[in-house]
Amino acid sequence: MALARDRQPSLLRRAGLRDAGNDVDTARIAGAMAYLRTRGRATLHDRLHQVHLALGLAVQAGLAAALAWIVSHHLLGNPQPVFAPISAVGTLAASVGQRLRRTVELIVGVAVGVFLGDVLIYFLGTGGWQLGLVVTAAIVLTTFFGASVAVVIQAAATAVLIVTLSPSTEDLELPRFVDAFVGGGIALLVTAILLPLNPLRVINRAARPALDLLAGQLDVCAQALRDRDRGAAQRALDRLRENKEELATFTEAIEGAKETSTLSPARWHRRSELTHYAEAADPIDRAMRNSGTLIRRSVTMIEDDEPVPEPMPDAVAHLAEAVRLLRHEFAVGDEPERARERSLRAVSEAGRAYDQGVGFSGSVVIAQVRTTASDLLVASGIEQEDANRLIRQAFGDKEKPGGSPAEQHATPKPPAAPPLG
Repeated sequence: MALARDRQPSLLRRAGLRDAGNDVDTARIAGAMAYLRTRGRATLHDRLHQVHLALGLAVQAGLAAALAWIVSHHLLGNPQPVFAPISAVGTLAASVGQRLRRTVELIVGVAVGVFLGDVLIYFLGTGGWQLGLVVTAAIVLTTFFGASVAVVIQAAATAVLIVTLSPSTEDLELPRFVDAFVGGGIALLVTAILLPLNPLRVINRAARPALDLLAGQLDVCAQALRDRDRGAAQRALDRLRENKEELATFTEAIEGAKETSTLSPARWHRRSELTHYAEAADPIDRAMRNSGTLIRRSVTMIEDDEPVPEPMPDAVAHLAEAVRLLRHEFAVGDEPERARERSLRAVSEAGRAYDQGVGFSGSVVIAQVRTTASDLLVASGIEQEDANRLIRQAFGDKEKPGGSPAEQHATPKPPAAPPLG
């Protein structure tokens, strides 16, 4: 009994400790669950956005497949029009902006496959090892002549069809050629004439994720600098490093829009507007990369406990707003004056931060604010030389050729920001 009494307080104390820790554990669990719920909603939103982007392509592919089957079956008398719909869908499924090239590659690949299949069947007959030899020959030959991957695959696939189906199907070669022409031609007809997508709408939808991602992570970085929150800055950096898919979608959409405006008479009047987007793709890519350097150095600046002048987070926040304004003004077809003004304001705030004093990593952050702002100005349609001049003016011309900051001021200054690249 005495032993039991001695144990009781210990058990109660342990229970009390668990009760006291309940609040901490509950907060941690609640935070984790909130993160999972937010991530689940974001994932669902991303998937719905992807479906929205692919909806136009899905309708085009369905229409092209149906028309290819009708033409091949009813007009050309093919009792089993399999290859024409496949060719149509394969052409439309190619990277947007490469459909005309894809059609040519499809026909060339079919020609090579038919030729090799017929020649080797004539001399060697049919069978398993003959099939393997035909496929090997098709790949080696097309690769030797520098064909694209699409031609190589199409030649090998056609050779397989010829070897496996020729013994049971007569006159397979000509219908295969015809189907390649019919399917590819109808795919181009649907893309250019019957159901051409609005190129600007396609680009706007594709640009939104890339530019929103950039603006969002710059906002996070700005707040992390204010709060000296190294974890938040690191998460922003990790998320920005995952931007390859968004940027690739944006670049592909530009190529597809250029192709549509070239092939479709109904979209010819959009060519001049598309020029802005086409010219903006490269500087936006550079802005992404330079923003990554900016955020990475922000992480280091917080780790090293360097000074964070009050205007520095404001400069990064202005960059984020400039990206959002650029996306909006592109989407509505306005001259991006507000985006330019906000980019220069970011540089002006960076100049104020420099005057107040920064460390080594801080000077790199300021340099990246300048460089990213220059990229955004070029994306808005300003020539690189003019953009650099405007950046220097907004910064305050603190960098003098041939002199260090120590030579320009009576008091020592921190390292000068590297020149614009």
